[in-house]
Amino acid sequence: MGGTGRDDGGRGRLGNALSGLAVAVGCVLFLGGFVWGALVYQPYTVPTASMSPTVEAGERVLAERIDGDEVHRGDIVVFRDKQWGDMPMLKRVVGVGGDEIACCSDNGRLTVNGRAIEEPYLRQGDQPASEKFTATVPEGQLFLLGDERLGSLDSRSHLQDPGHGSVPRSAVSARVDAVAWPLDGGMVQRPEGFADLPGGVSQPGPVKLMAASVAAGALLIVGGAGYGPVTGRFGRKRRSRAVAGVA
Repeated sequence: MGGTGRDDGGRGRLGNALSGLAVAVGCVLFLGGFVWGALVYQPYTVPTASMSPTVEAGERVLAERIDGDEVHRGDIVVFRDKQWGDMPMLKRVVGVGGDEIACCSDNGRLTVNGRAIEEPYLRQGDQPASEKFTATVPEGQLFLLGDERLGSLDSRSHLQDPGHGSVPRSAVSARVDAVAWPLDGGMVQRPEGFADLPGGVSQPGPVKLMAASVAAGALLIVGGAGYGPVTGRFGRKRRSRAVAGVA
């Protein structure tokens, strides 16, 4: 009987130590995920429907803080420019410095340097643009369109401005990676239509790793904290059965 007690006590101490370690690691992962997210991402509430159906008015997105030099074609960016009202705005980059942007090709698609671009993010049935235009993007600038091409006020509305409607790369503060609210929004995909152009498309930020860190931390905290009560309950049942057997 004395040997059994020592054995049970040893297992209990080991289990308690492991559960404490699980809670500690879980706290690091859980809190670390949130801190990581706060450093890398900025939340942004979409003010208008100009990027519909990719993101709708009122949705909350996670935008990765980046430098304007990291922007690629196809990115949805948060930017601010005096010519556009000097307020944060959300648009998709369709052209970079040196590009010739035109609409539309014979099959009704937007072209970049003469190449027709597949744009699956547009609402089915929408034309790539509501009117024909051609623009040359100056070096160091970005040409931006909304996904709601029939109603978006974007670079097409500023074609007569200096830069032919483009904005400087330095105006960009972040790139949208995911829709945080509603919860079923998910990741914002990089469009493959721009992948074959020089520079390709950008890579997603660490939002998935951040979310995995938070989820794993929560599981470890719950599992570690629940170990003691669960094992204690089963231990009491075993002792009750043992006493009943002796009686």
